[in-house]
Amino acid sequence: MPDGTERSSVGLAVNGEQHELWLDNRTTLLDALREHLGLYGSKKGCDHGQCGSCTVLLDGRRVKSCLIFAVAAAGSAVVSVEGLAEDGELRPIQRHFIEYDAFQCGYCTSGQLCSATGMLDEIRMGWPSVVTEDLAGTPGLTDDEIRERMSGNLCRCAAYPQIVAAIRATAEAGR
Repeated sequence: MPDGTERSSVGLAVNGEQHELWLDNRTTLLDALREHLGLYGSKKGCDHGQCGSCTVLLDGRRVKSCLIFAVAAAGSAVVSVEGLAEDGELRPIQRHFIEYDAFQCGYCTSGQLCSATGMLDEIRMGWPSVVTEDLAGTPGLTDDEIRERMSGNLCRCAAYPQIVAAIRATAEAGR
């Protein structure tokens, strides 16, 4: 390239659809979602991986999309907040966020929802966290467990009690 920018063809499977993009190799997954695919649900908060507003699921695991190059996500399944609903129906976590008023300004909500979805899957798989008391057993769903697992997602409106309640309600409904 004349300007020294290296570009690559990047195949991304996002929310069940395959996309082929021609991107600067330095393009983050967040920027690919927002600027190239028009998926604006994932927010650019800090752009340093500290706030969690850009959290998406990558092959089922939660990641901060501002820290991952789009080329590194090629061949993986990406789910953004736009892809959480199934067949047009909100998932239980989404319904509980509404029911428990687990958002105020809404800026962090998409990242919170994706992170909560991934976190609940981690608990179902038996993955411990740093506050799990019995590392050999199934992690319990205490408020401390939820707060620890969601600690990578900040809410500047401080809706944390409602977020914890929504996650707890989702987990209890799924039992």
